[in-house]
Amino acid sequence: MIIDLHNHTPLCNHAEGKPNEYIKAAIKKGINIFGFSDHAPMSFDPEYRMSANQLQDYFKEIESLKDRHNNQIEILTGLEVDYLPKFHDEKVLNADIDYLIGSVHFLQDWGFDNPEFIGRYEREDIDEIWRLYFREIESMAKSRLFQIVGHIDLIKVFKFFPKHTKIEDLVEPSLKAIKESGMAIEINGAGYRKPVAEPYPSFSILQMVYDMDIPITFGSDAHSPEQVGKYLQKIMSEAKKIGFKEAVIFRKKRLESFKI
Repeated sequence: MIIDLHNHTPLCNHAEGKPNEYIKAAIKKGINIFGFSDHAPMSFDPEYRMSANQLQDYFKEIESLKDRHNNQIEILTGLEVDYLPKFHDEKVLNADIDYLIGSVHFLQDWGFDNPEFIGRYEREDIDEIWRLYFREIESMAKSRLFQIVGHIDLIKVFKFFPKHTKIEDLVEPSLKAIKESGMAIEINGAGYRKPVAEPYPSFSILQMVYDMDIPITFGSDAHSPEQVGKYLQKIMSEAKKIGFKEAVIFRKKRLESFKI
């Protein structure tokens, strides 16, 4: 089973191509279960997400695609939600959809994965930044608001790594919280397109995920039809090498497992 649950649409204002083109690309790549999970509306950083009045249009577009392609591919409806509790929208959190991906893209007001703000890394204590980041991941897991953890070690995107602390020690409390919450962790191929040039999570973290028996899923994090499934076979192969035999999806927020 080939699964790809993390994909965007032009509604987020930083993706291109029509949703139907994403589906055609997924079918061509042999993907069996494909999920849209565009950036959910929120009254924070509106330039990089759909607006609240576009949410129903997003759902209607996906339903239309399901009807058009129901004999070729299964399409799921998701949203990627920034973990910013002060700005969460109950209409998003309680939406009747398949899953929510919880992601950390901000440390307070700093969009640390945005190239526009990369200079701030030089002014910060990098060990403390990593520590703060994984505290947010842990808090997100404990909130039990989401089904999937998005790109769990995104903080590595520009190759600024802690100097005095082992990454495995920083991530362990987060993984324990994720395990207790019943969430899945996505293996996200988008890291190959970034300066870090490796998937999220790293292989050492993924080994910890396996050892803790935390379920996994897969995502391209595509922002164009050309990116759909681009590194999917590669990350699936690496997961199998570590020992994973199954991946999960969520239908109406209920977990289901499939052999990979």
